[in-house]
Amino acid sequence: MGIRLVTGGVRSGKSRFAESLCMDAGNVTYIATGTAEDEEMRARIEIHRQRRPAHWNVVEEPFDLAQAIGQIPPEHQVLLDSVTTWVSYGLSVFGEKEWSRRVERETESWLKSLEQRETVIVTDEIGLGGVAMHPVSRAFQDTLGWVNQKIAGQANEVWLVIAGIPWRVKK
Repeated sequence: MGIRLVTGGVRSGKSRFAESLCMDAGNVTYIATGTAEDEEMRARIEIHRQRRPAHWNVVEEPFDLAQAIGQIPPEHQVLLDSVTTWVSYGLSVFGEKEWSRRVERETESWLKSLEQRETVIVTDEIGLGGVAMHPVSRAFQDTLGWVNQKIAGQANEVWLVIAGIPWRVKK
């Protein structure tokens, strides 16, 4: 049992790599946090759908990850893609101040529900760029950075994917 965190930049190949880590599992439940609110996001989601094996279960849940995880049979491996869109969704729904009060509690809740599961979590590495100029963008950077650190601290493995090449950072 354990958590494997896969991080990297946008379009780095992290989702494809995370999916490859789950290919040998008999039962996989894929938790998709992205929502198809515009044509470009619909296209991105469709690429992910086409790439996934047809026998994988899919749960689309943009926010209540603990509840979604609680509904998954214990023998299923969990693939959570992605923490980035979860943080973004929380900011857009609750606003910066309310989300900053909720995010720690929410993160700890769903991470706790993954302790006894084989899990792969996908997120974007936010710490390689400069500090954003807009307050909402800085709130996003700060929040995702904190959440990523929390997950990485509990993860058994951490992978960084750069240009489609996975590098193991923590084992």
